[in-house]
Amino acid sequence: VGMLSQLRNLWLNSNSMNGTIPTEVGMLSQLQNVVLHNNIMNGTIPKEVGMLSQVQRLDLANNNFDGTIPSEIGILRQIEILQLSNNNIHSAI
Repeated sequence: VGMLSQLRNLWLNSNSMNGTIPTEVGMLSQLQNVVLHNNIMNGTIPKEVGMLSQVQRLDLANNNFDGTIPSEIGILRQIEILQLSNNNIHSAI
């Protein structure tokens, strides 16, 4: 997935996808929309999401993510929508 350097939209919602978000997602510097809701993805949200400097929408709701919200999400200056509901995340905002 890291080779798709010009990708702007990644919509893979409602596909029964499992597994984790690969750390290579941070290499997709042009991404504006990451929509992975309604799957069965798990693991932690990788800190590399903080490298998505153009992302406006990050929707990871309705999965099985656990751990904490990476502090790197706080540096996403373009973000308008952050949806993390219905996961197993335990973290302060």
